[in-house]
Amino acid sequence: MTALAVALRESSRASATIRSYVAITKPRIILLLLATTVPAMVVAEGGWPSTALVIATLVGGAASAAGANAVNCWYDRDIDALMSRTQSRPLVRGEIPPLNAFLFGLALAVGAFAFLWATTNLLAAVLAWAAFLFYVFIYTVWLKRRSSQNIVIGGAAGAFPPMVGWAAVTGELAWAPVIMFAIIFFWTPPHFWALALRIAPDYRDASVPMLPVQAGEVTTRRQILAYSIVLLPLTLSLLLTGTVGWLYGAVAGAAGLGFVAIAFGLWRWPERVPSMRLYTYSLAYLAAIFIVMAIDVAILG
Repeated sequence: MTALAVALRESSRASATIRSYVAITKPRIILLLLATTVPAMVVAEGGWPSTALVIATLVGGAASAAGANAVNCWYDRDIDALMSRTQSRPLVRGEIPPLNAFLFGLALAVGAFAFLWATTNLLAAVLAWAAFLFYVFIYTVWLKRRSSQNIVIGGAAGAFPPMVGWAAVTGELAWAPVIMFAIIFFWTPPHFWALALRIAPDYRDASVPMLPVQAGEVTTRRQILAYSIVLLPLTLSLLLTGTVGWLYGAVAGAAGLGFVAIAFGLWRWPERVPSMRLYTYSLAYLAAIFIVMAIDVAILG
């Protein structure tokens, strides 16, 4: 084998390894988390904050979330092997040694804490670290395999980014970021349960007590509707803080009514309204209300 062939083979192997490490950070989930960070920073600043601060917050937040996801993949590699949706993950396929994945995730989280402290402030770093610990210990280790309310409580980890963004700008917290946290907290169960209805057999095979497995589809659809109804006035309560205006209120109200309408259809006519319709809508919904709050403040405010 020529030196060039050896070099190409090693390069290909290195590229595959890098792709595997990137995969266990779950990049698509990170993008969703970051999409709620920047609008919170804009609202906190009352306009566009320092670009350097935005970049630093996004880099640190992404690294912290990536670390949590990597540790999650390390811990869940046994049940991931039992579910068709996750059987192709790198740790299941043996592409990454388990210890390496764990140390990689831990290093990302610790590095993110130090980076955020150095480039933003201690409060933002502590909040990002709290999200990491919550996702790893409260959701992954404690609740996921033990309680049908796993995603309700454990899902709070994904609600931290707006508070991290707000703290990075102001160095403190206020009612507005707390409400943003609550919006994501109450959005998470109907969003995730809509997907869980679709892949319930996977969770059943892996003995993971997601709500559709433990309580059945009827109860899950009813809970989805209940959370969707609570979510609507909660999003509008942000108006009471005086940080957003009429544009946000109009979009949040209309989008929230759409959320409730689909959830009602899923509850009342499940044979005609597939759960994935709500899952897809919920992704667009969350992105829309956070983007419009930034537009409301930056352009109209």
